[in-house]
Amino acid sequence: MAQEKHAYLLQGLSCADCAMKIERTLKQEGYSSVQLNFATRRLHIGSDDVTDINFIISKIEPGAIAIPERESQKHSSAEDQENWLLKQIIVSALLLLVGVLITSLSLPSLVVTGGFLALFGAYFVSGFHVLRKAFYRLRSLDIANEYFLMSIATLGAIIINEIPEAAAVMVFYTVGEYLQSRAVNKSRKSISELLDIRPDVAHLVTMEGVTTVPVENITPGNNILVKPGERVPLDGILVSSNANLDLSALTGESRPVSLVKGDNILSGAITSSSIKIEVTVDHSESTVSRILNVVENATQHKSEKEVFITRFARYYTPFVLILAIMIATIPPFLLVEPMEIWIYRALVVLVISCPCALVVSIPLVYFAGIGKSSRYGVLLKGANVIDSLNEVSTVLFDKTGTLTIGKFEVVMVVPTENYTPQEVIAYAALAEAHSNHPIAKSILKAYNKQVDLSQVDEYEELPALGIKMKTKMGDSIIVGNDKMVHEIDCPHSACITDETAVYVVLNDTYIGYIIIDDKIKPTAFDAINNLRKNNVPHIGLLTGDTKNIAERVGEEIGIKREDIYASLMPLNKLEILEQYLQKASDHGGAVIFVGDGMNDAPVIARADVGVAMGAIGSDASIEAADLVIMDDNPNRLNDAIFIAENTNKIAKQNIIMALGIKAIFIVLGTIGLASMWVAVFGDVGVTLLTVINSLKLSR
Repeated sequence: MAQEKHAYLLQGLSCADCAMKIERTLKQEGYSSVQLNFATRRLHIGSDDVTDINFIISKIEPGAIAIPERESQKHSSAEDQENWLLKQIIVSALLLLVGVLITSLSLPSLVVTGGFLALFGAYFVSGFHVLRKAFYRLRSLDIANEYFLMSIATLGAIIINEIPEAAAVMVFYTVGEYLQSRAVNKSRKSISELLDIRPDVAHLVTMEGVTTVPVENITPGNNILVKPGERVPLDGILVSSNANLDLSALTGESRPVSLVKGDNILSGAITSSSIKIEVTVDHSESTVSRILNVVENATQHKSEKEVFITRFARYYTPFVLILAIMIATIPPFLLVEPMEIWIYRALVVLVISCPCALVVSIPLVYFAGIGKSSRYGVLLKGANVIDSLNEVSTVLFDKTGTLTIGKFEVVMVVPTENYTPQEVIAYAALAEAHSNHPIAKSILKAYNKQVDLSQVDEYEELPALGIKMKTKMGDSIIVGNDKMVHEIDCPHSACITDETAVYVVLNDTYIGYIIIDDKIKPTAFDAINNLRKNNVPHIGLLTGDTKNIAERVGEEIGIKREDIYASLMPLNKLEILEQYLQKASDHGGAVIFVGDGMNDAPVIARADVGVAMGAIGSDASIEAADLVIMDDNPNRLNDAIFIAENTNKIAKQNIIMALGIKAIFIVLGTIGLASMWVAVFGDVGVTLLTVINSLKLSR
């Protein structure tokens, strides 16, 4: 049995590098199902031993604490922590100002001593938490962190008698932490707003009236009331006569959707009127819960850039320390210059080199991309999917339920010369009025009028052939397949066996036929057309339907005949997919397969990016997929590709910006053109630029 996962909110977590180390350490300590999301500060872990968990966390990030999510409301918020940090900054800044003024003037030694005390006060008020965290990390033999770099740099400055600069650097570093914290919290808030679509309570309808209860207390079969302007808390069936819903949070579609009694209704939608719903699933299985679970769990599968940054951060800080030692020791001997000059330059390099900009901004970029995709009704199960979407060279589609609606509909009526399409449909509807067969239902739906059953005198269903009936007026009507018209030896037009053709015979005379097939989705053509605009060179159709049907559908939506494969079993689909995968890998591309049925699950799982339809799709295909389209609109794949491209673009910008600017400042610091004052602005400024750049995705 799988171990139960517990959810915690990590308060006081301000360092993305620390978040990675906390997650890694908890796994090394033997905890199961560990997943820490820096963007949301949520920790999921297979343990409820919060004391031991917090003991481990405190060794890595002193001041951070894991609080059970259900109790997090009782504790201080991120805004409270920001306010406390702001107070520290104000006090330390005033002490710094007083200290710099006093020590720079020619005043009595006792007054100057007071000035130095003010500088030390500014240093310790602003930097106490930095020194404390560095000390705890050092006890664990961990020197690869920004706190250790900043502590060594500023303490070194004090040792070489650059006390004003040491105090200023620590104060400005704390200012940077405050601004970074505000920017990150703004990003978190933006992402949370993207995902804030799960109501906590529902209005339960009982014999005694309506009571408001937690959604966890609602069970399938219960009736709930949703008031105007509220979000639907659980999936169900509409009991009210009609409803107008805003589904933008689920599908990105701004236009309201109209439903009638008996229609399925999804949680997360907003109703414009008071409606009643019969609940069909538990809250944990509802659409909105599935969306949030997928988005939050997406951080388990990291992108290539996140993996790079994680590895980079492990080696970067030790490298910087070695570089600083070399700058401090080698040039003085080679150039015969005072060691204090080069020690100072080495300390400047330490200040500049903090890796915050990368380890904070890159996870935020990807999480924002995943959150934005969910607003378009596209669930990405990992940041790695974003990387694959940027390499797409081939998209292969299943037909039924993917490019077509997945339901029988009348697509064509072909009458003989003496009859109209309406007359052929009318006679067929009269014959099919007593049948519950899907073909009969599609004919009655196309007729779209009330059938006068009083006209029926005799009625007989012939298995595997069709229906035979007589009216009270003496007319005989036969509707059926090609085999039936051959059985009664009735002359008719060309035999149609590839598609579902219903022949209509009136008084032993053939009067026309009706083609019943799966209707193409209105968005299918746009999906194919936009993929071509997105420079996807290969688009194919893989279906179990016959060649004629496959080619008719494929050519209608713009798929080339040579890329249409028909009459396929699941293993045949896998064989063709493997051929495309081989071709794509030879050119560094990725292959997407889009399907919906249980039989598509193996192909979805094997593709570089498996895509499932979330509304009509089977649980097996959704489970196997990397990407789920919640409203079954194949054109959403283009939205996902567009968001992935933007995410990748911003992530690259952040990496280039952070490494490029820091490299320039390191060179300037090494040759003596950048002081500690400049260094701290360089470090803080780069971090703020990358975090603000990451926020663009949340707009």
